[in-house]
Amino acid sequence: MEQTTFRIFIFGTLKSDYPNFRFNSGTRMSGLFTTVEKYPLYLIGPRHSPWMINDPGVGFEVEGEVFEVDAKGLKVMDELERIDRENGYRRLIIAIQSKNSGEVLDAYVYLKTKKQYLEERHAKNVCSGPWDCYTVEQSRRYRPRNHSDQG
Repeated sequence: MEQTTFRIFIFGTLKSDYPNFRFNSGTRMSGLFTTVEKYPLYLIGPRHSPWMINDPGVGFEVEGEVFEVDAKGLKVMDELERIDRENGYRRLIIAIQSKNSGEVLDAYVYLKTKKQYLEERHAKNVCSGPWDCYTVEQSRRYRPRNHSDQG
């Protein structure tokens, strides 16, 4: 039987009332969540994009929201996060924990690879971080991708 809903941990621009929330058709689960493992979260490049790096054990337990989306909603998010591109995010499953109940769940998350991060750091495109949470203040510096952008 094909899966009909998908749990997604959202730490960046797809959070409620953040710049790309219009691409999030999911139903939000109550409360806030954190990653069980520590992960580094940085703001990267001239667009100030939030990147959580697939480097467990480094950084902080990252705070975010959890949404349940259907297959169509997941496809929209996958396209926004460009998972089919070499320079896109990778959708992986990680353990997350409810800050309210302590319950541990598995959820998809969009991560960048350590290699992608090291390339940006080498090019001096790391703006700030690591952080434990992507804030409204940080999101004000975010710039959406132009259709002509390759990255």
